[in-house]
Amino acid sequence: AARVDGHRLRAESNAIMVGASTIRRDDPSLNVRDYVPPVSPLLNPLDPLRIVLGKAAATAKVQPCREMSGDLGAILDQLGADGILQLLVEGGAGVAGEFHRAGLVDRYVIYLAPAFFGGDDANGIFEGAGAWDISSVWRGRFVGVERVGEDLRLELAPQESAQQ
Repeated sequence: AARVDGHRLRAESNAIMVGASTIRRDDPSLNVRDYVPPVSPLLNPLDPLRIVLGKAAATAKVQPCREMSGDLGAILDQLGADGILQLLVEGGAGVAGEFHRAGLVDRYVIYLAPAFFGGDDANGIFEGAGAWDISSVWRGRFVGVERVGEDLRLELAPQESAQQ
């Protein structure tokens, strides 16, 4: 159920962004599957624009992919000028960490399953330095908690935009 909900997020977005490392490592499809929109696909095309941050768009499984690099704020400005108003940043951890550190995230959507991954080599949500004490931890605010099948969908906003 969480995967279907994730595909709903893709369908509702104008574009999906991943990093070049994700393209090289996982070769994701980045398309919408297992989700039927409430309106005709002709009125609401399912597959959003696929954007690769860095140099790997030409090797992506699903084409076309738009390759972008540089300052994230400038990239968002360009996408906005092109009519891309809802960008889903799927990551990986490098791209997600860059957006997080730059304060460019309006909403975080995290799925929590009753299962655990872990270990010294387990991937984190973000690459980069983490918080080592409570005074330096990132604080957000829950703006939505929903059960999705056996999983939970947690939606968070940064403290300063939690009122929006």
